[in-house]
Amino acid sequence: MRSTPSARSSGAGTSRFAVALMDILDQVEYRRVNLAELNDPVFRLRYDAYRREDFIPANQDEIATDELDSVPNGMCYGIYISGELVSSIRLHHLTAEHRYSPSMTAYADILHPMLDRGMHFIDPSRFTADRDAALAFPALPFLTLRLAAMACEYFVPDYCLSSIRQEHAAFYKRVFGSEQWAGERYLGGGLKFPVCLYAASYSEIRDRVADRFPFFMSTPEEREAMFGEDDEARFLTMIQPTARAAALAEHRFAPAGE
Repeated sequence: MRSTPSARSSGAGTSRFAVALMDILDQVEYRRVNLAELNDPVFRLRYDAYRREDFIPANQDEIATDELDSVPNGMCYGIYISGELVSSIRLHHLTAEHRYSPSMTAYADILHPMLDRGMHFIDPSRFTADRDAALAFPALPFLTLRLAAMACEYFVPDYCLSSIRQEHAAFYKRVFGSEQWAGERYLGGGLKFPVCLYAASYSEIRDRVADRFPFFMSTPEEREAMFGEDDEARFLTMIQPTARAAALAEHRFAPAGE
């Protein structure tokens, strides 16, 4: 997360959890998915995760995709630990020009007027994980949602949206300060479960999140590699996290022993 360095001692109060996550990030790589290539392993990962809980019907291709994978404001990423695909997340930058995202399919009546007023949003969705990896790395949600935090730094939205199952709401409230905007509705894409709409104000939470969870931080170079306009480069490159360098530069993280 981008922020002005605070007037405090270097990394004072860095939690053991934050230190452990920073260490795990040394094994992590991110890869942007070419959403036109349906043989990408991310689509099988999605399928396996949703079928495991019977959230989508079976299909012969054993992939999970929908029409929002092909819209111009959609982005998708695979998260790798030690070279193995462990999770994936899709992001949409929802603007007045590009009004396509999962939250729009269910909450258009709420979001259209806000877009008309010039507001814009990051809308994460399709957060799916490998079952074994989720058991081995309980902090996998943090490693995955780091991409949403980075997108907020890059696009500087008014809010980061979350159309989530109610049982996940406590996590989003605790970590991101998300507030509920609307009750249960259904998303598109054949998903069978209801969601509620939550939102976190980017300008209000970015410093607090950076202080508590410095592993969400990133350098401008990493964000440009992840979200920039060079299609060929971004689809071919495994991107290494820069959280440690970014957090140290802003005195928000103290390495072990300091």
